[in-house]
Amino acid sequence: MSEQSFRPGDRVKWDHSQGTTTGKVVKKVVSPIRIKDHKVAASQNDPEFLVESDKTGAKAAHRPDALRKL
Repeated sequence: MSEQSFRPGDRVKWDHSQGTTTGKVVKKVVSPIRIKDHKVAASQNDPEFLVESDKTGAKAAHRPDALRKL
């Protein structure tokens, strides 16, 4: 899925070590940021999306190919 197809508020799901999580897109990240102690190396050419988990409210950044629209 193209990164152009995700917008803030979109409902998405993604896989992680404990299974599959659902949540929403908060914003597109196009420059390096830190989330807690994790460095997100996003750029204009390699954007990531900040997502918020429905279950825990935790935020994480994921590449577009790791996300699927609900």
